[in-house]
Amino acid sequence: MMRPQPVKRQRCRSSRRYCEEKLCCPELHSEAVYYCQDCKSAQCQECEKDIHSRKFAFDFHDRRIIEPPSPIQLCQADKVGIKCTNRNYGDVWCENCSISFCYDCYSEYHNTQKNRKLHTNISLAHHERREREKYVLPCSSQGVTNIKPTSPLSCFDDTLTYYSFPQAAQAAVLEPVGEMSFSSAHSDNSNQSMPDLLGPDHVDQLARDLSDACLDEDINDESSPRRLVPGVCSFLLMNETERIQVQDESEFFERLGCQKEAQVKVVSIFGNTGDGKSHTLNHTFFNGQEVFKTSSCQDSCTIGVWVAFDSQNNVIVVDTEGLLGSSDNDNRRTRLLLKVLATSDVVVFRTRAERLHGDMFVFLSNASKAYKKHFSQELHAASQRFRIKESNLGPILIVFQETTHTEPLRGEKNRRADAVLRDLFAKKNYPVDAFTDLCYIGTKTVTPPTDFSIFRKFLLTKLRDNSVRAARSPAVMFQSLKALNEKFSGEIETIQLNTFPEKYFTCTALCISCRSKCTRTMNHDTEREPHDAGRDVQCQFHNQLGNRVSFCKKCAMNGRKNYVVPKTSASADSSWIALTRYVWSGYVLECTTCGVIYRSREHWFGNQEPESVVQFEVRHVWPQGNRELQGTHNAGRKVLDSLHYMADTIGSLSAGPTKVLAEWTADRIAPAYWIPNFQITHCRNCELVFTTNEQKHHCRACGHGFCDECSSKKKPVPERGWGQDPVRVCDECFAEQETRPVEEPVTARKVGEVVSSTFGVLASALDYPLGVLKDSARPAYWVPDDQISSCVICEKEFGPKLAIHHCRSCGQGVCDECSQGRRAVPMRGWDYPVRVCSRCEKKEEL
Repeated sequence: MMRPQPVKRQRCRSSRRYCEEKLCCPELHSEAVYYCQDCKSAQCQECEKDIHSRKFAFDFHDRRIIEPPSPIQLCQADKVGIKCTNRNYGDVWCENCSISFCYDCYSEYHNTQKNRKLHTNISLAHHERREREKYVLPCSSQGVTNIKPTSPLSCFDDTLTYYSFPQAAQAAVLEPVGEMSFSSAHSDNSNQSMPDLLGPDHVDQLARDLSDACLDEDINDESSPRRLVPGVCSFLLMNETERIQVQDESEFFERLGCQKEAQVKVVSIFGNTGDGKSHTLNHTFFNGQEVFKTSSCQDSCTIGVWVAFDSQNNVIVVDTEGLLGSSDNDNRRTRLLLKVLATSDVVVFRTRAERLHGDMFVFLSNASKAYKKHFSQELHAASQRFRIKESNLGPILIVFQETTHTEPLRGEKNRRADAVLRDLFAKKNYPVDAFTDLCYIGTKTVTPPTDFSIFRKFLLTKLRDNSVRAARSPAVMFQSLKALNEKFSGEIETIQLNTFPEKYFTCTALCISCRSKCTRTMNHDTEREPHDAGRDVQCQFHNQLGNRVSFCKKCAMNGRKNYVVPKTSASADSSWIALTRYVWSGYVLECTTCGVIYRSREHWFGNQEPESVVQFEVRHVWPQGNRELQGTHNAGRKVLDSLHYMADTIGSLSAGPTKVLAEWTADRIAPAYWIPNFQITHCRNCELVFTTNEQKHHCRACGHGFCDECSSKKKPVPERGWGQDPVRVCDECFAEQETRPVEEPVTARKVGEVVSSTFGVLASALDYPLGVLKDSARPAYWVPDDQISSCVICEKEFGPKLAIHHCRSCGQGVCDECSQGRRAVPMRGWDYPVRVCSRCEKKEEL
């Protein structure tokens, strides 16, 4: 006895995707939210967070949100009151209910109906195929096609009887007549016939009749395909949020109406909104039929990316969203367009501007840069990953311009318009070298309609040329676009267009240190307002600029901000005593409230750092402003100023007192190992007694006193801090070869020797080149003399008759007439009135 065969249960396909990790799922079957490309698994919210927070390397995994399927693909049982809990895909189509069911919902609903036997069902795939075939023009088995004859009254008259006449079977297929392909949508069973009376003048009316016979559906629904042309339709491939609307390659081939083994090329069109991109594609590839939606209203008729297939030329035609249109995020739209451009073989930029606009040059140049820098590498990686053939060359660019009043771009002097357009890109510094070829097609339309014949012929010629980019499978285009979309996706900042940005009205000065922009209005310096970058902008410290100021820490704790700067001496010290202390104890920091709070060499060892008594603040450094804010260290300049003063004061004194004063000054700046001048009465070598006319010399090696004859030799004494230059030594030290230990520096003595070798005759100090002394004693913030050519205020040129003076506040070079003022500049270390320029004299604080 044979066993009954078990009833085969149809298996439903759920659209739910569950977590495949199951690490910390909150329930038994947690629905997946993310898919990680590196983990190769679907993950729920909790598992994704736990996995990618464990290690730092996991944080860089490429994850994407799992998008829900389109409602059209799912079971529609909710329309009859049944809830599909698993959100299954549709499996069968009920002819009586006119909705799709999954197997479970179909059984549950129809088992409860009394007339369930009267309901018929077919597979959903068969229903969709039948719907597509329904709107292909019918042909009889005898090869008869019904044609509407021309009305003798009007081409819009619809009162005539329809006749049919026998034609060849292949004539039923759409054949081009002039610029159109046409065929009647009406038919009857009459065997009568009459000759074909239709002419080209009535083709447009016939096309409208065919459009009225198409499927009556909501064309505003972007998720539904546009079945506006019999046998050809466009569908939404990517929406405005950069989400691909097809699941896999098989669905892409099915909705495209293209075989998987076909060899195709991809043509995409770009341009500003309202320039007729969809209209151009309809007339170029589909004989004027509205495969891509066009509209006369203000709203954009193309949102996202729509595609259609031209089976006659084996071309995937891509229509894109227009530039300069109203969009929630212009940057995201531009990124979407650039990804489509990178996967195309031929790129068409359509413009109806009378003259080529700058936005075209900017967009195409940016597209070229993005292709070379980002897309070419990712396309190569995708070709290796999916094992597809991808061309290493960029697409062909065609600029199609239509004008009404102006002439299109013309060649010059035996040069084609393509070369002229390429020169325009180079002149504007907009490179387009990523494109394999740059072509230009221009047409002037005085009376509509537009003539697309030249453009169509040129475009088809480029498509048949396989020397640059060969035809490929449609899967290459789909996988390439999918790879680019997965790589370059995510949220992007929305930048609103500002017609009048702040930079049009604010100061153009930039901080030399941190490059921050001044926030004040233009030409504010004419109102004597300083530059300001705002309170929230912090500057950066640079040692070469010295853009750091300090203030007393103790006063800051009491709410006062007393700035201090390194100075040669305190404000209460006299000039010569201050210089002596500077040589011995170094620079000082003096607060106006607390007095001297720091000396750099106050102790023999263990001196504290300035940070113990002061706080630092980094300031902005503006062009043509003060670039040295840390202090002056103007000891050398003070020595020169004092020498000038003393030269004028005691120039008439006798040689004796002058020599005593010179020796006393030399002892103050002498190194520690030198014998003081007042202890030297005779030459250590020849015992010559020093008189008023005899000059004392110190050996730089041993420090003892000698006459000029016993210390005439020179040799380097680096162990005493004199460097590698030969200096004066005695005969005994000149013969010695051994070196002595290094002792304290002799910098102060070096300065004194440059100023004056002796102070016996004060006027001899002025015999040295004053320019050398000035440059060696110049404070850091002073502009060097060799960089000054004219007065910074009156702009008079300096020369032998016009001396250079330096403002002690700003350090700029000024003439004597522009620097008559005298003010104390404590921020520069000048506690007593000194020379300042007329500009700094008017400032409230120095």
